[in-house]
Amino acid sequence: MESGPAVFAGMVFCLFGAALLAWTVTRARQHRPVAQDVSPIASITVAGVAAVIALALGAWCFTRL
Repeated sequence: MESGPAVFAGMVFCLFGAALLAWTVTRARQHRPVAQDVSPIASITVAGVAAVIALALGAWCFTRL
């Protein structure tokens, strides 16, 4: 992968993953719903897994430099 697109994709994935993880943790600590009309445990789990996957994809993009 060329360095320009790898840096851009890595930053996008890392920023999205970090923001989603921070938002999910904040909502869970405040005992507020992460997703509307969904089980709290299921929504926290799905959002957390999505955030970790996005962070892993961002790290993978940075290893391709």
